[in-house]
Amino acid sequence: MPATCTTPAPRHALHRGLAALAVCCAMAVAGCAPQGGTPPDRARRDLAPLAPAKSFARAHPVAPARANADIARDFLDLHFRLESGTELAVFSRFEGPITLRVTGRPSAGLMRDLEALIARLRREAGLRISLTTAEDANITIEAVSRKAIRQASPRAACFVVPNVTSLKEFRRNKRRPATNWANLRQRTRLAIFVPNDVSAQETRDCLHEEIAQAIGPLNDLYRLSDSVFNDDNVHTVLTGFDMLILRATYAPELRTGMRRAEVAARLPAILARMNPAGHNRASRPLPATPRSWIRATEGALSPGVSREARLAAAHRGAAIARDLGWQDHRRAFNHYILGRILQREDPVLAQRHFETALSYLQGSHDSPILRARIATRMAAFDITRGAGRQALARITPSLAVAARSENAVLLSTLMLLQAEALDLEGQTDAARAVRLDSEGWARYGFGSDWAVRGAMREIAALAPPR
Repeated sequence: MPATCTTPAPRHALHRGLAALAVCCAMAVAGCAPQGGTPPDRARRDLAPLAPAKSFARAHPVAPARANADIARDFLDLHFRLESGTELAVFSRFEGPITLRVTGRPSAGLMRDLEALIARLRREAGLRISLTTAEDANITIEAVSRKAIRQASPRAACFVVPNVTSLKEFRRNKRRPATNWANLRQRTRLAIFVPNDVSAQETRDCLHEEIAQAIGPLNDLYRLSDSVFNDDNVHTVLTGFDMLILRATYAPELRTGMRRAEVAARLPAILARMNPAGHNRASRPLPATPRSWIRATEGALSPGVSREARLAAAHRGAAIARDLGWQDHRRAFNHYILGRILQREDPVLAQRHFETALSYLQGSHDSPILRARIATRMAAFDITRGAGRQALARITPSLAVAARSENAVLLSTLMLLQAEALDLEGQTDAARAVRLDSEGWARYGFGSDWAVRGAMREIAALAPPR
């Protein structure tokens, strides 16, 4: 039984590897490495100083487009169950204003992103939440090294624990009942541990995910297509749905200690007030996600196992989704995973899986951000074949999606692919401008100069020799 709520390390590793994995796989299968050395203009670019990191000016949350009856079910499953499947006896939240403090050695930009998140929580979720320097803060955010986090919780990129204020205190109390979420009856004191030696985006993503769990639901649900409360690694900042869930969590009709039936009885009125657009929508509940599918899907994403084992797990997940008759984003996610695993050895088959994934992203089950992720994979393959126009058709609609989702890794990857596609179409000036504009987003998303330059070189190597 897990003692902590964690953001799995693979979730952020997938962000860091988005450009490199998509590009290296396409390069390897296409046999398209440029011949005759690095072109002079790209050699000069490798030596030129990079643009300063950019940051997103404001959030663009989209209200959930589901019936309140379905959102009520989501709320209950998020609040009364842990990710392990363990049922929680009572509802819990902070009672009264929430205070946060930051300790350790925060990375550059952490305070800016934290203040922006707190402003959103006040504005969109109506929370009484503020920063403090007092030692009795409700939530302590300790910034430590990635190594320290892995030593404390080997599978986590960041995590939140009840009833402690430091990593040192957590180590002393790791096996005690007080640090186990299953035993929690009220929230007064929690600690969040975030890495201080990763990219700005990775730290920001940790802040969004762990603060949301510190103050709100403890569970993740794969059936949610528009939420960070989902282990599918698609959304990285709090969405409009997430803010509605947090606002409802702190509704005056609810209080710590309520049983599931008590909360369920009050939710219809709460949601009707907070989300009137969902009051008269027809209920279209998605079926529950079985543990067998979760195990198979997580096995397909595990970084510590062989490709063969990941591929077998991916096929199991896809078969379960097929046998259950799913027609939603979860089935699309299975084919997206299969395409990623197969892209190096069989790029044509990978493209078919990506196309199949897109066929399930329709209507109320669409996921624009997953579409954009798929676009990077498919456009990378197009570029290896010299199909610049086709690549641009995939990339162009995805750029706005990546920006609205505040995903700098995805945005910079798309922009670098766009620059290569423009070069293929003979639009060299436009390509140069896009490439330069991408640098600031890459600095925020990938972090270090060497990581940014590595992504730029890999994507530049995609195009066939000209």
